[in-house]
Amino acid sequence: MSMSPNLAPVPELFVSHESALKLKVEAADLVSWDLTPRQICDLELLMNGGFNPLKGFMSEADYDGVVENMRTADGHLWPIPITLDVNSAFAEALEIGQDIALRDQEGVILATMTVTDRWAPDKAREAEKVFGADDDAHPAVNYLHNTAGEIYLGGPVTGIQQPVHYDFRGRRDTPNELRAYFRKLGWRKVVAFQTRNPLHRAHQELTFRAAREAQANLLIHPVVGMTKPGDVDHFTRVRCYEAVLDKYPSATTTMSLLNLAMRMAGPREAVWHGLIRRNHGCTHFIVGRDHAGPGKNSAGEDFYGPYDAQDLFREHQDEIGIEMVDFKHMVYVQERAQYEPADEIADKDDVTILNISGTELRRRLAEGLEIPEWFSFPEVVSELRKTRPPRAQQGFTVFFTGFSGSGKSTIANALMVKLMEMGGRPVTLLDGDIVRKNLSSELGFSKEHRDLNIRRIGFVASEITKNGGIAICAPIAPYATTRRAVREDIEQCGAFVEVHVATSIEECERRDRKGLYKLAREGKIKEFTGISDPYDVPVNPEIRLETENVDVDNCAHQVILKLEQLGLIAGM
Repeated sequence: MSMSPNLAPVPELFVSHESALKLKVEAADLVSWDLTPRQICDLELLMNGGFNPLKGFMSEADYDGVVENMRTADGHLWPIPITLDVNSAFAEALEIGQDIALRDQEGVILATMTVTDRWAPDKAREAEKVFGADDDAHPAVNYLHNTAGEIYLGGPVTGIQQPVHYDFRGRRDTPNELRAYFRKLGWRKVVAFQTRNPLHRAHQELTFRAAREAQANLLIHPVVGMTKPGDVDHFTRVRCYEAVLDKYPSATTTMSLLNLAMRMAGPREAVWHGLIRRNHGCTHFIVGRDHAGPGKNSAGEDFYGPYDAQDLFREHQDEIGIEMVDFKHMVYVQERAQYEPADEIADKDDVTILNISGTELRRRLAEGLEIPEWFSFPEVVSELRKTRPPRAQQGFTVFFTGFSGSGKSTIANALMVKLMEMGGRPVTLLDGDIVRKNLSSELGFSKEHRDLNIRRIGFVASEITKNGGIAICAPIAPYATTRRAVREDIEQCGAFVEVHVATSIEECERRDRKGLYKLAREGKIKEFTGISDPYDVPVNPEIRLETENVDVDNCAHQVILKLEQLGLIAGM
């Protein structure tokens, strides 16, 4: 009897153990690139066959084909560019044909790569074609323009060793390890469930139905690489998955973690997830409503239609080599005490349909409200509550931004005193001048240095927030992209409250306590915000303060009222 194609091993890019030892010594002398977290995820799936048939980071021809029509130069279906983005200084020092070492963030050599291609991509075109819009509200487009390097390198990869994961090691499987497991258990049909959220009862019902419909075994295959900023961290999620695994029949269900860096590319991402699951030995794949959608665009509309992903998947299903099981929107019918697909309830006008959205769940967790048992499992709720205590007990950051002399530091000081008077959480003030002296004394005032200074402030604030304290920051922070990056870092740990101190440049210049505007007007200070350097006015800060003819105490009190309204401090 021949082996099912989904169970035969897939090609990997690793060399043998002996060659790896030899190559490691040789690679130590090569020019090396320190991989970003996203590149490490990509490299791992290239090396272990998760991205089969790719043999390395894409060449320019492969990249162009994938961006334009989801095909590599030799015609393989592949919807997402897998490229090694680097800065131009690094790229310019390389010769075509040169080997480079790829290292993790601790400096361990994971692979070598032969550089066959080097080019400056048209990022606007990549955003348009791959993500459907060149709109910075999309996390991957924002990453593309503001984080990724400006030059792409392509070339085949030779794998030396897998990236090291110290967490949940028993739950991490390469495609070939999963295929071997399915072979051992005699699983001919396997349906994969992709998730980046904790599992609640609706998901359980959905996965049961999918497995029944496909008459297949179930692989719960959550992404633990990079997901969307603001998602529940993977440590908490995996503890939640482990808490509900015993609700599934152990003979027909297993769970494995996928170290994938998601792009949130909707329809293209669904096709990509299908190809990756095929490489992991699955025969069926659940595609959800708005699968891998990033939420709203700049105009407040969804980036993708609710069923665009299912349509694109269906179109390419035969070539992907995996069958789609389409996701039903499951709701709870109170009278029958069970979950049913929303579009199959014939008597929907006569029954009570209950549903809790993700936003509502986050609100209930934030405010310490009850989460009913019909919605989720007590074990999952208790894990989520450990990570997300009620908002009035969480750390948070108040981030003041405005022109020099607008009154940021004075109001921040008054706010600090008011919060210390209330007690309950430690309060730290990261004022622009204090930070310049203690954290950033070597930095100048170029755009690059100012960004770096703000990122440092953001890093310290995120650590304070993560540990339950209150951080008050008062830099000028003129650039919107940097403020957004700081917001994303902090919102992984707690709330971020942006306060725009909206004092006009004329008023700041009139006050000019430090005489800086005078020097800037005389050209003695270069790149001065508002005079010779731009200031991006915050579009929708949590609060905007007008300071002219308003005393400091009143301004600080407005911030206190806002914090109360957001539930970050208990009502007085």
